Parts: sequence; structure tokens; C-alpha cells
Amino acid sequence: MKMPTFDKLIEPTLQALVTLGGSGSIEEIAEDVIRQLNLPDEITSLLHKPEISSQTEVEYRLAWARTYLKKYGLLDNSERGVWAFTPKYNPRERVSPQEIVQAVNALDRARRREQPQTEQRAEEPAEAMHAIEMDWRENLHRELMRLAPDAFERLAKRLLRESGFVHVDVTGKSGDGGIDGKGIVKIQGILSYHVVFQCKRYGDSTPVTAASIRDFRGAMIGRADKGVFITTGTFTRDAIREATRDGTSPIDLIDGEALIDMLKNLKLGVTVRMVEKVEVDKNWFETI
Repeated sequence: MKMPTFDKLIEPTLQALVTLGGSGSIEEIAEDVIRQLNLPDEITSLLHKPEISSQTEVEYRLAWARTYLKKYGLLDNSERGVWAFTPKYNPRERVSPQEIVQAVNALDRARRREQPQTEQRAEEPAEAMHAIEMDWRENLHRELMRLAPDAFERLAKRLLRESGFVHVDVTGKSGDGGIDGKGIVKIQGILSYHVVFQCKRYGDSTPVTAASIRDFRGAMIGRADKGVFITTGTFTRDAIREATRDGTSPIDLIDGEALIDMLKNLKLGVTVRMVEKVEVDKNWFETI
């Protein structure tokens, strides 16, 4: 099976949102698209730029599919990363991916022709904005890969503590069944759950497999209520299914892309600066 091009993911993306009830997170949409197309692990585990990012090629192409659907007016997204249909979307109308791609490309060309050069620089096209987004993510990924194993464990400890865990500790013991640390999470200050975590900083494109999840779960037995598996890489589809298998201790998975998002949201090693945009109101001057 070949990797689907981004335009081949447009219709499955729309169908995923239909299945999800009209809205869904990026992760939910990706899972449903992969299910629809029955993509094997050999395809879904391929990384877009394995040397600088943990984003998979499927995720990268799905991002472009969503971008085109948004510019065409069928989808929109909230600040919290939830995508949903716009009023323009009509489930009874047939959608042509080729028409969407051609229309969006034509709009971009027309906008660049009509706008003065200064405005074109101020209003970056979607391609440039996407490049800026990828640039900081790739830089952050490089910094994570430079960390020594014990430093990565300390980062995980800080990450969990900032996320509301208490009594977080890095065990640092060899032969501890893959458990790198432990902590306690409190729900509304009343309910407490003992949690253990494992950290894997992968320097290549090897994804975490279901076998690694089973080994981690075995080490959890009798020691914790939940587990957290953190990696700079990705998880195979079987690993994701194993983590949420019925009748077993639940394990939350944090892959490289989710880890980068968490560091940004918690402002750990990431500084977010707002750019001031000043506009001149010509109408105001004309009324003087």
C-alpha cells in the first residue's frame, strides 16, 4: 500500500467528522481516517522528517488536507484544536477533492496578485505560516533529542508536576521493569491515583510497539492505578490499542508531537511572543 497524497485524504477527513458527529480533535480525525483507509503500521509509523521531527507523514498530509478544507470554507477550528463543519458544508452535496485543490490554489494566486507586496509579507500565506509552525517544532524536537536519558526523565518529572501531579519521583533504578518514575494525581483535591511513568527517547524512527506497552503494564501490576508512557517518537496502532484494551490497567500515551504541544502549553523551554500589528485607518483621516 502506498502513502496516500494529501488530496486523497480530503474525503476521508470529511467522513471522519461525519462519524464523529460534526466535530473532532486532530487525533480523533486521524484515527478515523486510518481506520477508513485500513492503513497498516508500516504506513502510519513513517515519519515526515525523522531526523528533526516525530510527526508522521500521515499526520503531515492530514494537516494539509484540513488546511485546504478550511480555506475552501468547509471546516474551521477552535483555539483548542477542535475541527468542525462550517454552515457551508452540505452532507448531501458531493465533494470533489480536485475542485477544492484547484479552487484554493486559484484563490492563493489571486490574493497574491491583488495585494501590494508589503501586505503579502505581512499576511503570510498558509504555506509560510505552516513552515513557521514546523520550524519551532523541529527546533524543540532537536533539543529533546540532545537530552541525556537521565535529563529526559527529569523533564518528564517536571512535565507531570506542572500538569498537577504530586510526589513525583524519578526512580532511576535499573531492572525496574521499565518504570522510570512515579507520582500521585489528585482529582478535585479528593480522589488520588498512583501513577507510574516510563520515558523513551528514541533517536531513530522506531515506534513504540505493543510488546513494550505489555511489558510496562506487567511492571505496573500491584504498584499503580494508571501508567503514562512518554516518548519522543510514535506509537504503533497496535500499541495504541493495547494501551486502552478492555479489562487491563489503563495507560496514557504521550508521543513526540503531544509532548511538544504540552511543553508549549505549559511554557516549559518555550517562549511564546505575541506580535503587535498596527493598521492605519484611512477612513478616520478622511472624516477630519
